Amino acid sequence: MSTVIHIEGLGKKYKLGQVHTHLLSEKIGNSLRSVSQKIKNPGSAAVRRSVKHGNEIWALRDVNLQINAGEVVGVIGRNGAGKSTLLKILSRITGPTTGWIDMEGRVGCLLEVGTGFHPELTGRENIFLNGAILGMTKAEIKRKFDDIVAFSEIEKFLDTPVKRYSSGMYVRLAFSVAAHLDPEILIVDEVLAVGDASFQKKCLGKMQEVSTGGRTVLFVSHNMTAVRELCERVVWLNDGKVARIGNTDKIVSEYLHENAGAVHEQVWTDKERMPGNEKVRMRMARLSPEPEDAPISVNTPLIVEFEYWNACPDTELNLTLYLNSLEGTCVFNSDSSPQIYPAGFIRETCRIPGNLLNDGTYRMTIMVVKDRSFDIYKHEDILVFDVQDVERECRWYGKWPGFVRPQLQWTSKYIETSKTV
Repeated sequence: MSTVIHIEGLGKKYKLGQVHTHLLSEKIGNSLRSVSQKIKNPGSAAVRRSVKHGNEIWALRDVNLQINAGEVVGVIGRNGAGKSTLLKILSRITGPTTGWIDMEGRVGCLLEVGTGFHPELTGRENIFLNGAILGMTKAEIKRKFDDIVAFSEIEKFLDTPVKRYSSGMYVRLAFSVAAHLDPEILIVDEVLAVGDASFQKKCLGKMQEVSTGGRTVLFVSHNMTAVRELCERVVWLNDGKVARIGNTDKIVSEYLHENAGAVHEQVWTDKERMPGNEKVRMRMARLSPEPEDAPISVNTPLIVEFEYWNACPDTELNLTLYLNSLEGTCVFNSDSSPQIYPAGFIRETCRIPGNLLNDGTYRMTIMVVKDRSFDIYKHEDILVFDVQDVERECRWYGKWPGFVRPQLQWTSKYIETSKTV
């Protein structure tokens, strides 16, 4: 089997605090100020260089990997492990700092919601734009056009600018374009988590279809059930390096075992180091039993609190909470009530009743949602906790099936005596 992706000594270095989104006028102004400062203080440049050197971070380092044609390879790891950086380098969105990559074939990628889409163009126009970016002719795109639209299920909105699409509609169209325009290598990041369950199932089926056609798939996900179902091999990244590569079941089991440690509270006091972006920054996440000194068991109510900084004044915001199993399957999700908030800190509190969850390990992901439509920040695995079983009145001690274990109200009534059935 031929090798279609060959990676040797790959590394990517970033400088903390540097954001390359300045306007040309700002860059010219910064350059002029830099020259002026050097003239006034010749030693300052060396000082600045040493400070910047101390703020460097390696998102990837010494990554070596070979992927064969027709393989479906999963890429797993915790947040910040380097998964998205690796895929962005493979997709030629950014370049490596060290090492080299040899790839054979056209690459289709779905990395973030809206990547490769122009917000002012309609869905129809963006299909042709993405096809052109992938190097396809207009005739080739037209031949695939009906299949793309049918798969995405957004025919009614095809001539609407995509800036008016919900995140789910974005994902439907973007995945459909990436999967149908005949890439030899298909790269899919975690964005499938945005779609509904039925569409996720369609996407997994399409990726399996792509792989059986001899094309290669790289799949990044925190959903270990999907990884196990789809992937033959798994690459586990940890702190920018390859921790392990091998059989999916073996590597996923090792990964889950190593990363199952409980996280009941996270607090960030330094505003500059709070996780988030220019719109939202998290200050605190906490899970506590009710009462506080109670063990967390299947009949214990849980209180979940989140605090975050809102930098967008007079904006309608709410929080969406996803409770996932250890393997990444969603047990349930819940939304807070949308409200218009000024800039400042916001606290959201949720109560999970007792006698709901089964025993096991659970991971909590939250999203801050703007205007009930746009996910402006997502924090995966912000809390991780174990729910313990309790002593049972019955004599059966096996694992109770399912993720939930609610105590439902039953009524039982004896009707009559019968000698025959």
